[in-house]
Amino acid sequence: MEVRVVRQACDGWVHGLKGETLCFTGKVVVDGEWLVRAECGRRAKQRGATAKTDFSGGVSLVVHGDLSSKQVSDTRRNYSDTLIAADRERGLGRHVHVVNEDGFGNLIHGFPARCLELRASSRGGTPAVVPPHPTYNILGAPLQVQRRGLSTVQELNVDLSSLDKGTAAHERTVGLLIQHLAHRGHKAHTFARNSPRFDAGWAVEKEIFVAEVKSLTGTSQDQQIRLGVGQVLDYAHQLRARSGTGPLIRPVLVLEKKPADDRWNTLTQAVGIQLTWAPGFQGI
Repeated sequence: MEVRVVRQACDGWVHGLKGETLCFTGKVVVDGEWLVRAECGRRAKQRGATAKTDFSGGVSLVVHGDLSSKQVSDTRRNYSDTLIAADRERGLGRHVHVVNEDGFGNLIHGFPARCLELRASSRGGTPAVVPPHPTYNILGAPLQVQRRGLSTVQELNVDLSSLDKGTAAHERTVGLLIQHLAHRGHKAHTFARNSPRFDAGWAVEKEIFVAEVKSLTGTSQDQQIRLGVGQVLDYAHQLRARSGTGPLIRPVLVLEKKPADDRWNTLTQAVGIQLTWAPGFQGI
């Protein structure tokens, strides 16, 4: 029995492959490796999806690869036909996801992927995929409050009785940060698959802010802030080295509350970190 995906609307993301019916067009390269169609289908199946050889039978997701190369699995079909079919289904009210090969890589590794828009070409008629924004490889899916694992806190060797308080304080701070950014017209995101594991990220024009969030409940403030400073500097260094002339990377250290020692304001300014804290998040 074929499983059909029923969705009311797309929020701009494909959150997983489970239950999706895929078809592929073009050469699919994931992390530098060309995956033949059989291998693409196998990896999709491991995530609960079904792969088809063409756009038929309730396809719900199109993986758009590279057609500039002659190394394609099926020369009978072409990219524009597949996109036209997806665009037609969207026009009829049945949304069909479209992801590029980077998005497919995210999905087979268990990460969400951007669902790309379709638009008419400059000559009209044939729809084209909207080019990926440079933030796509840094910012992941929209950030949501969730219960975090406790392993990183345990590594700090703090009193076990404070672990739940620290976790709750962290998530409360994350939730307030999401609301604050939303009020300023910015959407908070998690990290992308190949990005360092920052707590929150957001884009403002040509700048990308990456933040580490630290609770100050039930543990040493100095220890937590030192750790946060090192982490967010590392995140920014990795992203700057990778992005080259891409977007500007701005590191931010977000605290649960104002630190007791004012010296942290001077220190973070000296190393190029924006220091802020709940509930006001001054400066961001």
